[in-house]
Amino acid sequence: MKTLVVCSGGLDSVSLAHKVAREQHLIGLISFDYGQRHRKELDFAAKAAARLGVPHDLLDISAIGRHLAGSALTDAIDVPDGHYAEETMRVTVVPNRNAIMLTIAFGIAAARGADAVAAAVHGGDHFIYPDCRPGFIDAFQAMQDAALEGIGAVSLYTPFVNGTKGDIVREGARVETPFAETWSCYKGGENHCGRCGTCVERREAFHEAGVPDPTLYDDPDFWLAATGRQTTARQATAQQATPRQPTGEADHV
Repeated sequence: MKTLVVCSGGLDSVSLAHKVAREQHLIGLISFDYGQRHRKELDFAAKAAARLGVPHDLLDISAIGRHLAGSALTDAIDVPDGHYAEETMRVTVVPNRNAIMLTIAFGIAAARGADAVAAAVHGGDHFIYPDCRPGFIDAFQAMQDAALEGIGAVSLYTPFVNGTKGDIVREGARVETPFAETWSCYKGGENHCGRCGTCVERREAFHEAGVPDPTLYDDPDFWLAATGRQTTARQATAQQATPRQPTGEADHV
C-alpha cells in the first residue's frame, strides 16, 4: 500500500512514519506550517524523511492559520502546564486543524496515485481534540470517498486511533524509532520543558510502555504531580509507615 504520512516531527507521527516504512510502501512525509509559534518540530520531520529516504513536503498554510485565532499554539497566549485531561488544555485547540491538513493531504495523495494517507491520532487526544476522535475519522473517510469518487480510492490509515500514547511508544520501539530525534514540546525551548501537556503525556507514555525515555526535560519530574502519581506514591509510603493497630486477636501463622 503506497502511503503518504502526515508528519509533524513529533513522537507519534515519526513513529508512524517508521511503522509505515517497515510494513507498507512509504512514498513521503508531508508537514504543515500553519503559523505555529514554535516550528522546531518541523525540523524533526525533515530529519525523519531524510533518515527514511523519502521526499519531505513542507506546505505553508500560515495564511489560513492566521484566521484560526485563539489558540495558545498560534497566538500570544501562555501554554498551560499540566496534563491533557485538564480543561485548561482546551486553549491549545486549533479549530479544524486536522480536517484542513488531511483534506490537503488527500488531494496530494490522489494526485500521486497513493493508496492511503496516514495520521497519528490516538486515544489520548480524544478528550481535547474533536478531530482526533473515531467519529471524525469515519466521517472524514466517508467525505473523501465522495469527494474522490471516480478519481482515486484513498484510505485514511490511523492505526493508533484507539490506543494510548504508551502503545505508540511500544510500537515505535518495535520499529526502531529514534525517539531522541522527535519533538513534542509546545514551548519550543532548547530542551523539552517537561511541564506542558505534550511533555507530561510524553513522559508518562514512556513510563507506561516500560521503555527508556531519552528525552532531555528541563523539569523531568513534573509529570508525577501532573498525573497524580506523586500523591499516590506519598500515600502508599504513608500507609507503609503507619504502625499496625492491634486487633485484640492472636495472629495466625
